[in-house]
Amino acid sequence: MSVRILVCDDHEVIRCGLVSLLESSEVEIVAQASSGQEAIEKAGETKPDVILLDIRMPDMDGLATLEQLLSIAPDSKVVMLSTYDNPTYMARAVALGASDYVLKGSDREDIIKTIVDAAEGNSPSKAGELRRIATAMKIRQVIDDDEVLLTQRETQVLRHIALGLSNKEIGRSLEISVETVKEHVQNILRKIAVSDRTQAAVWAVRKGLV
Repeated sequence: MSVRILVCDDHEVIRCGLVSLLESSEVEIVAQASSGQEAIEKAGETKPDVILLDIRMPDMDGLATLEQLLSIAPDSKVVMLSTYDNPTYMARAVALGASDYVLKGSDREDIIKTIVDAAEGNSPSKAGELRRIATAMKIRQVIDDDEVLLTQRETQVLRHIALGLSNKEIGRSLEISVETVKEHVQNILRKIAVSDRTQAAVWAVRKGLV
């Protein structure tokens, strides 16, 4: 049984390349879209098993599109397609509900396996960065620092800050309210004695949190 997918990328050459790449495989392209809005419309029409979604598009970026896609086609899995091996993009994709994240430079076998695994509800590839990022976002250990006493939840929030997530994205990822996130952020800034999120992110990186 083939995996039905919708491909969304604003570059025609990428879409054509994927059509060629996926020929004679268990993956069947049932629709193509060149924009986020078009992807939302076609996802509603075709209800694909997997949506392969470009992360950078001019009208509506892939992450904004992702949020709407999962409400329009909740049974579809979304795999982000990107040129960028960027931890922040990956973390935001995890927080918004993406099943996996694949680079445009990946070989044919890896792309097909990523799509099939997503369709089957499997965890992201063991070799993939998305699994590392997703795992890091869930860890709740306390920082081992005699001078700074962060709670498990504060450590978790700080890790999300270091990955570049907004308060709304952190709240979604950790299933807490934005107001609670804001309280944690203020406590973190006070405890580690920095004045803004950028400095907090640098501190987190130095501590090896990400």
